[in-house]
Amino acid sequence: MRSLALAALAALLLGGNAMAAGTYDALPDAKSTLPADVVQISPVVPKMGEHWANPKDLPLGPIYCVHEGKIVCLEFMISQEDFAAGKSWLTLASMVQGLPTLNHLSIGFEPNGHEGFTVPHYDLHMFFITPEEVEAIKP
Repeated sequence: MRSLALAALAALLLGGNAMAAGTYDALPDAKSTLPADVVQISPVVPKMGEHWANPKDLPLGPIYCVHEGKIVCLEFMISQEDFAAGKSWLTLASMVQGLPTLNHLSIGFEPNGHEGFTVPHYDLHMFFITPEEVEAIKP
């Protein structure tokens, strides 16, 4: 049942976007694309880049992952409690507007949480670059 729910969530987030090969050349420039109300909330995190967000939108997000001045992914954090309770997030797909076609989606469970969101939760990363390019992101 949980797998089906995650698959449905992934379909919602991916919307009608087709998967395409990632390339830094085609990525939007962070300076001209990030909303004016976001601030940098972390330095470069391996396999993600710098994190930028509007603090009022946390913990859910969106959190913009920026590497070498380009937006490489969009992240959302959903608490295990909210997910298990059947809460819906019907507006997440609209937050992808104006960003590149998704290359891939990763959903990771954080049983102990992490800095910035210390409760058990799911991290959803919607990447605009290839898995190989993700692996190359280092501080």
